[in-house]
Amino acid sequence: MTQPSGAPIGRFPIPELNDLPADVRERILAVQEKSGFIPNVFLVLAHRPEEFRAFFAYHDALMDKPGKLSKAEREMIVVATSNANQCQYCVVAHGAILRIRAKDPLLADQVAINYRKADISERQLAMLDFAMKVSASAWAVNDADFALLRQHGFGDEEAWDIAAIAAFFGMSNRLANVTSMRPNDEFYLMGRVPLQ
Repeated sequence: MTQPSGAPIGRFPIPELNDLPADVRERILAVQEKSGFIPNVFLVLAHRPEEFRAFFAYHDALMDKPGKLSKAEREMIVVATSNANQCQYCVVAHGAILRIRAKDPLLADQVAINYRKADISERQLAMLDFAMKVSASAWAVNDADFALLRQHGFGDEEAWDIAAIAAFFGMSNRLANVTSMRPNDEFYLMGRVPLQ
């Protein structure tokens, strides 16, 4: 299967929607109805329905829950760590979501390129520094990291959320790269202010 640009969606076979289990097909069609297109991650992961279900159940548990981390901050974690993991799909797709959730296209692009130079708060910088440490060297996380997070108002539950998002998307980044998952063309313009 290819995108409108003619580029392939990914390396592995993309199942036909009608051949998928009903719950997987319904999830995909609901996303299509809401966004106007089917994000390629849904099509690529539908190749393995059991893993599709597990992936999106954990995704939703991390990204859609209430808490002290805003939805925009959750997306910031995804974008920053996905950049470090060189995952084109996740940087582009979640960069688009961050532009919408933060209502700030400039901020989303800054975080996608180098969060340390972005117009973010000290609190958000501490959050992203911790996420990056989890992503690159989780073995080195120690009590000092948690103490620093507490100084910025993050408790143990928020630390867990930050770590879980970084870890989950580390796995997602690797799958996206191995499967050659290509970002949908639609993501590139989402949440951007049109030039006048």
